[in-house]
Amino acid sequence: MTSDDTARTHGSRSIETYSALSPEQTEAVLELLADAARNDGQQAVSEQGRLQLRGGAREGVAHLLLTVGGGELVGYAQLEDTDPVEAPAAELVIHPLFRGHGHGRALGSALLAASGKRLRVWAHGGHSAARHLAQVLGLTLFRELRQMRRPLTDLDLPDPVLPEGVTVRAFVPGQDDGSWLAVNAAAFAHHPEQGSLTQRDLDDRKAEPWFDPAGFFLAFHEDRLIGFHWTKVHAEEGLGEVYVLGVSPDAQGGGLGKSLTTIGLRHLAAQGLPTAMLYVDADNKAAVSVYERLGFVTHEADLMYRTET
Repeated sequence: MTSDDTARTHGSRSIETYSALSPEQTEAVLELLADAARNDGQQAVSEQGRLQLRGGAREGVAHLLLTVGGGELVGYAQLEDTDPVEAPAAELVIHPLFRGHGHGRALGSALLAASGKRLRVWAHGGHSAARHLAQVLGLTLFRELRQMRRPLTDLDLPDPVLPEGVTVRAFVPGQDDGSWLAVNAAAFAHHPEQGSLTQRDLDDRKAEPWFDPAGFFLAFHEDRLIGFHWTKVHAEEGLGEVYVLGVSPDAQGGGLGKSLTTIGLRHLAAQGLPTAMLYVDADNKAAVSVYERLGFVTHEADLMYRTET
C-alpha cells in the first residue's frame, strides 16, 4: 500500500488518496460496493474499476477513500488518468446509510482537485441524486451509454451467413491473446475504454470465475483474425451478455458483425439463459439500429458528465 499522504478533513470526515490498496482496504471497498449495489440495483463502479482494485499499483489509477469517525469507510472513488487526450475519468459511491450528509460532494470536490478540474464522471443508472451531484459540481452531460436487452426464450433469428472464406472457432487462451488485442485495438480505436485494453486487462478477465473460452468466438479469414464476439454469463442475474463484439476496420460492412452476434446469442440461449443484454453508446446510431432490428430495446442508461472544456 502506498499513499500520496494527501488528506482532507471536514469534522470527522477524511479523504485519503492511494496509488494501491492493501488487501484489507480492497475487501472493505468491495463490501461497500456490494452494499450500495443491493440498495441501488446496479454497481456504482464498472467491471474495469473493480478489477483495478486488486493487483497492486496501476499506472494512472488512484483510489480515494472517504472515512468518518474512527476510520469507518463510507465512500470510495477511483480516478483513472490514462487517456492521452481526454480528461481523467472517475467513478464514485457513498454507502447508502451515509448519504445526504455532503460526503458525495466532498468526494467529488476531491476528484476535481486531483484532476486539476479536468474531469469526467460516470453515473451508472443515471439516478436523480447523481444528476444533482453533477450539477452541484459544475459538470455537464456529454455521453450516454445504453444497456439494451432482449429475451432469449424462443430465439428466432435467421441462420448466420458468414462472408466467403470466413470460419469461426473458440478463443484459445495464450494462443490468441496477441492477435485479439490487436484486432480489439483496431476495432475500437475510437473508444476510450475498450480500445486501450492491455495484456494485463485481458489476463484480469481470464482469471475471473465467469470467463469461458467456449463463449468467446473468433472469426478468421484464412489465418487472419478479422472479428470476434466475446459473450459473458451473469449467472446470479440470469443474464447473458454481448460482452464485446468487434470487427476489424477492413472487414466491416459485409455482415460479419451481425453473423457473430447471432452466433453468440444462440450460444447464450443454449445455456438456458432467459435474457441477453449489451451496452452501446447512444450516439452510435448504426449499432443501435442493428441491435434494435435484432430485438433489443433500451433497459437503462449510464451517463457520463464532465467539466466544461
